[in-house]
Amino acid sequence: LLHHDGTLSPVVADAVTAARAAGHEIVIATGRSLVAARPVAESLGMTEGYVVASNGAVLAELDPAAPDGARVLRTHTFDPAPALAVLRDSWPDARVAVEEVGLGFKVSAEFDPGELDGTVRVVDWAELAAGPATRVTFRSPSGTAQDFLDLVERVGLTGVNYAVGFTAWLDIAGEGVSKASGLERVRRWERIPRRRTVAVGDQRNDCEMLAWAACGVAMGNAPDEVKAVAKLVTGHVLADGVADVLRALPPACSGSCCA
Repeated sequence: LLHHDGTLSPVVADAVTAARAAGHEIVIATGRSLVAARPVAESLGMTEGYVVASNGAVLAELDPAAPDGARVLRTHTFDPAPALAVLRDSWPDARVAVEEVGLGFKVSAEFDPGELDGTVRVVDWAELAAGPATRVTFRSPSGTAQDFLDLVERVGLTGVNYAVGFTAWLDIAGEGVSKASGLERVRRWERIPRRRTVAVGDQRNDCEMLAWAACGVAMGNAPDEVKAVAKLVTGHVLADGVADVLRALPPACSGSCCA
């Protein structure tokens, strides 16, 4: 939905508005925290509907009557200590962030400006590893995505689900947790036939989601391994490729067509 500089194209915003007006259920599925996802929903004019945040670990419903504009419906947590123990000292300048749902993050050291949303507080390693977590982020300002792909292969993360971003950014969640698992729960709640599902993504953390959807669409700027999972490829994010997908949707399902 967003350009790499964080801006939202009016073309994309209009396409989302039109799709919602036509009766389609639009769900934001993101690796971002709920704190970071809410402003995106607001910029799209979405005051109701679902948000799958933190790569599926947090499921929320937008609600203008709620104190922060959204109500957390479910969270999926895991014990971060084993993964943190494996990753500790594995990369020279790595920083670690552990999400605090609805608040922000506790971190091992300051992240670069704009990388994390909400309240960020530096804590010692023991506090990072204490208690259940929805998501752990492992980040290096000096490495590359390939460095982290190699790192994960070398250290052997087990019992968790993880994804490496465009840069040296590794997100870790509980085993079996992904955008797909969150969207599947929404699908069941809303009784939407699986054959009527479309998903669009451009990151490695979108692979499960694209495989889950009846029609998974990769953005033109997605890595090759993401395109390989998708059924279709649309335009680059800078060419508003997601708007082309939304405009091409068949009529919204209602009545007997959902049977």
